[in-house]
Amino acid sequence: MLYQDLVKVYQALESTSSRLEMTDILARFFRSTDCAHIKPIVYMTQGGIVPDFYPEKLGMADKLYLRTLLAATGAKETMVRELWDREGDPGTVTEKVFETKRQTTLFSEPLTLDRVYDALLRVARLEGSGSQESKVRCLADILHDAKPVEARYIARIVTGRMRLGVASQTVIDSLALAFATKAEKGAVERAFNVTSDLGLVAEVLCLKGIDGLNDIHVMVGNPIRAMLAERLPSPEEILEKMGGRAMFEYKYDGLRVQAHIDNGKITLYSRRLEDLTSQFPDVVKSLGEAFTGRTAIVEGECVPVDINTGEMLPFQEVSHRRGRKHGLTAAIEEYPVRLQLFDCLYLEGEDLTMLPLPDRRTALTRCIVITENVRLSEARVLDDPAKVQEFFTEALNAGCEGLMAKSINDDSVYRAGSRGYLWIKYKKEYRSEMNDTVDLVVVGAFHGRGRRGGVYGALLMATYNPDEDRFETVSKLGSGFDDATLALLPEKLNKFRTPTRHSMVESKMEADVWFEPSLVLEVLGAELSVSPIHTCAHDRIRDGAGLAIRFPRFTGTFRDDKRPRDATTSQEVLDMYNKQLKRVEG
Repeated sequence: MLYQDLVKVYQALESTSSRLEMTDILARFFRSTDCAHIKPIVYMTQGGIVPDFYPEKLGMADKLYLRTLLAATGAKETMVRELWDREGDPGTVTEKVFETKRQTTLFSEPLTLDRVYDALLRVARLEGSGSQESKVRCLADILHDAKPVEARYIARIVTGRMRLGVASQTVIDSLALAFATKAEKGAVERAFNVTSDLGLVAEVLCLKGIDGLNDIHVMVGNPIRAMLAERLPSPEEILEKMGGRAMFEYKYDGLRVQAHIDNGKITLYSRRLEDLTSQFPDVVKSLGEAFTGRTAIVEGECVPVDINTGEMLPFQEVSHRRGRKHGLTAAIEEYPVRLQLFDCLYLEGEDLTMLPLPDRRTALTRCIVITENVRLSEARVLDDPAKVQEFFTEALNAGCEGLMAKSINDDSVYRAGSRGYLWIKYKKEYRSEMNDTVDLVVVGAFHGRGRRGGVYGALLMATYNPDEDRFETVSKLGSGFDDATLALLPEKLNKFRTPTRHSMVESKMEADVWFEPSLVLEVLGAELSVSPIHTCAHDRIRDGAGLAIRFPRFTGTFRDDKRPRDATTSQEVLDMYNKQLKRVEG
């Protein structure tokens, strides 16, 4: 298969912002594709080369890619740098450079999909001494034979900026349309949610059809996509939703992890499917000592603790452990954590995700010995709102965010990758004031003025609408940033910069700078109000208007543990607004 066949699909996807049209384009292509190629096609279309939880990552630094482009084309560095500063998109820069380069290139051969994919895989796997030069040579080799439009997408995927706007749900819809029926889409979605590998799901569907998905099961080593919760504002409403009785447990202010245990080998995954094992060797050791079986998948929270008092500390403390390559031993001593386990999804060869929560909790108690560093979540089965409120106060006093209410009915299965009322968050009372924080996505920025000249003065923040697979603006954020954070923002954001508003961002406002939705920030506001200029929950309260967070303030927490699609949803903000005792409409 020629790479240009896939590039034509990318051009078609880039020419539309309609999710339905994207779905149709991909479904037609999947049906016509050789099953041997469908796995890499799925990965590359989403901007990767392997499932998210694999160690191989692209995302070549701009400086290194620039060297590669110069090596592949022989173009003048000054011309390329001028283009780079003006365009900001490695794909556009590369295509324009290649349009000049094609006039002088005499010898090239058509690129095959296999050749491009194998080269990208080699680039991702190269490491150690001399790896940068090897990456340059490997990538320059395929760029040499690329047509300008092919080079555009090679540049984008290797720098981590594919920007096709194709989310996992779009691929799932396309696979169902190509190989199944609308009614069978749930089976496709579950296969992905329990394996986190859309390429595998696509390959099985292509080779065996929908019945082949019966062979896909929970596997140790493949992280299961996290089950998520809804919110309700009172114990009364929670108990009514749960049928009068539920298990309430502490909602810890920590880092959610999923531990895969396989005969002594333990791997830790974040809710973003990031491998955290090397960052938390103390947790691996403690869990290995507490686990009594051979194979399991358990879920819990890494909670920072004060070693002198035993008290739980805020999430910011554990965030100091993230991404460290040096000083890990000192960090473990300075920022110790305790693992609070709350679920068991797999044990000794048995998939437990379709069992009710009480059975999963029993399995957890069977395979874990309580130690100083590994404990079960503090939980109680309650049916009295007053008792729930007492437990809620107890949780707050212990340093928790609030409570999680979990159904214990017969249908209380683990709904991987889904949000619903089987789990409900109860954090604080929702009144006209926003006492609860929200996690918002940066989609744009405004240039600073006065003492903020030269840096971003404010950020345009958005919620996520999963039904439409888009990000909807909810506030301009300019408060809560110290000088050090303001100076850090360009470094964190500029790699996601786009020349125009991203196709997945719904905005009435015009930002000075636009970004691909990537960075998630924790925000606290004063109140929610109806707004004619924001698009969060647009037309849901009033025609032509959305919801806005008034007087938002950055809490200082970058939610690196969350993907953009894990951010607070537009529906959650709408629910918070509807529950306010005092509604402020502006």
